[in-house]
Amino acid sequence: MIGVLVSGSGTNLQALLDAGLRVVATASNRADAYALERARAAAVDVAAFPIDEYPSRDQRDGAMAEWLADRGVKLVVCAGYMHLLTPTFLERFPSSVINVHPSLLPEFPGIHAVEEALAAGVVTTGVTVHYVDEGVDTGPVIEQCEITINAGETADSLRERVHQVEHRLLPEVAARLVEELRSAATR
Repeated sequence: MIGVLVSGSGTNLQALLDAGLRVVATASNRADAYALERARAAAVDVAAFPIDEYPSRDQRDGAMAEWLADRGVKLVVCAGYMHLLTPTFLERFPSSVINVHPSLLPEFPGIHAVEEALAAGVVTTGVTVHYVDEGVDTGPVIEQCEITINAGETADSLRERVHQVEHRLLPEVAARLVEELRSAATR
């Protein structure tokens, strides 16, 4: 039912697995992503789709979408996936691709959200789970959780607290969306 896209260590993938969610496939843009080892240890199908093995990003995304669909994926979760998805991919899973982001979007989109929040001097940041569109963290927000930034907070300590919230919020939202997909399929 769930396919997970990863690029790194896979702590959010692990949170999904630990929550007992039915992850059937994990794909990465990097063959050496540790997240693939986490998935293998949980007997989840894995594959790597390095961009340099395809003539274009669109063709790579098409191959990745086809691989996920062949495994019965209905909900795609971007869990630390560091590439934008093309329309080819998104059209294959309409309104069924979500991402977790370490800020209260629309504030601080992109890969340096924690550092940007600290540099801006804001007193709160948080975690957002949102639908993925073609932009950088611009899709509709599903749910957010606010985190107070402590005086003197470092990027490392804030990042750790953000991860703790991500590891709770992402599985909760994914479980709810899976249930919605199941209910819609039985109507």
